[in-house]
Amino acid sequence: MKIKSLIIFLFSAVFITFGFLQCSSSKTNGQQGMVELEKKPSFVLGDVFFQKWIAGVQGGGSGYHLYVPVKENKKHVVFDSAFFRGLKAKLDQGKMGYIASFKTNLNSKPDISMSSNPLDEYGNIFPQELKLNECVLSYIEKNQVKYYKVIPLIEKQTEYYPITPPNED
Repeated sequence: MKIKSLIIFLFSAVFITFGFLQCSSSKTNGQQGMVELEKKPSFVLGDVFFQKWIAGVQGGGSGYHLYVPVKENKKHVVFDSAFFRGLKAKLDQGKMGYIASFKTNLNSKPDISMSSNPLDEYGNIFPQELKLNECVLSYIEKNQVKYYKVIPLIEKQTEYYPITPPNED
């Protein structure tokens, strides 16, 4: 009788463990690393656009600015980060919405790695492939991180920063 009770206990423990594992992976699409994207977010965006920029001095850097105008945010979600072209940047609130600034390697000084472990850079890439005219916004709603893919992005003309600031007379 003790063996039968032990077997029932073990099967119950395994069943409960698998139940908890299923709950923790409920936000995936059934594929390893795939994140569930929200289809209808609780906010309304204007025309999201990006603009490439290049510094006017050698080694001054380059990158993209992503502009996210928010028309309506009744549930007061907190916008966190944006994923774009294999890069991740923090969304900062601006005058007319949010801005994310992504730095690229073009026209940059050589990067110094502070760690010999290449996985230290992991986490800056969105786990799903994005097209060149797509980005994903991460935001927090009711203490839960959610993701929304913005399609299509509008590309504005590249901004070339001058070597020195213009004189304002």
